[in-house]
Amino acid sequence: MATSYIGADVDCKYTELAVKRGNTLERYRVPTAIPPLREVLSGIAGRKELTIEEGTMAHWLYRNLKDAVDDLVVCDPRRNAYIAKDGDKDDRIDAAKLADLLAGGYLRKVYHSDDEDRVVLKQWTALYHDRVRESTRQINKIRACCRAYGVRPPRGVLRNPDIRGQWLASLGECVVAEQLVMLWLGLDSVIEQVGIARGQLRRRSRTYRIVTLWQEIPGVGLIRAVTFLAYVDTPWRFARRSKLWKYCGVGLERYGSGTDRDGRPKTGKLHLAWAVNKRLKNAVIGATISAIEQGNNPFSRMHERLVSHGLTESNARHTVARKLVTVMSSMWKTERPFDPRLV
Repeated sequence: MATSYIGADVDCKYTELAVKRGNTLERYRVPTAIPPLREVLSGIAGRKELTIEEGTMAHWLYRNLKDAVDDLVVCDPRRNAYIAKDGDKDDRIDAAKLADLLAGGYLRKVYHSDDEDRVVLKQWTALYHDRVRESTRQINKIRACCRAYGVRPPRGVLRNPDIRGQWLASLGECVVAEQLVMLWLGLDSVIEQVGIARGQLRRRSRTYRIVTLWQEIPGVGLIRAVTFLAYVDTPWRFARRSKLWKYCGVGLERYGSGTDRDGRPKTGKLHLAWAVNKRLKNAVIGATISAIEQGNNPFSRMHERLVSHGLTESNARHTVARKLVTVMSSMWKTERPFDPRLV
């Protein structure tokens, strides 16, 4: 039975489908909606393999189309240089190139969870981090506005309404006071949104016992534990620890090319992986720094030992971070509480 390799270039209005079967290529232009897409896929005979690039609509399509084909691959667009850099480019051409890459086995699959509760938890986690970042942006805008007029806000004015009201009243009718009143409306709104998102994370994480166990680890609180759960999804996702380390932003990649003067291959240089999950990396590095600063725990003692043996501060910190990730993964697999003696 011949296999049909289907590349889909998705737009918010229309989806270009390119069906490659042997040397033949068929094209379809379909509205980006589930019923017409399923109708086209059901009319394709034989084994069907479909690929789409990771994006904002990827999980929606994955959830609704995975049972309409034999295999659905959500691929990493960063690796598809053939699409981004080779000659002419439009949606029809991109769909055909995706089909070629799928047929050749050149795509890197992006993980998507089948657990809808876990997907919703991940969405709330992303929303929480986005709102926290926006609150920082709003605070920086308020401080910049004050600096532009040579005004120094007193301690506690950003979050305490009573101090804020007294301070704004002391400024009188100056221009900066009017601007600050408007900017604080944005800050207060974002802070409220952060509280709502945090409440959702606290409520939705209660069904996962591992989140409570992780909070016994030095440096790991509710938000960092939920972030690790939401983005890793399952302890069995990665075959090796090194892959989990790279995904968390603390793993090393080796780069080497050419030979030395004696004709021997040059020793590869190690550097931190670049294409990582940034939110997960922030959670892991933040937990590591907190554990080191707390002191009197296995991670701080490991950091002191590495530094005393000549390792740089940065390398020692990332080594401890890899140990922390390994401990969290092992606790997840065994569902055992944190035991400092085992670290």
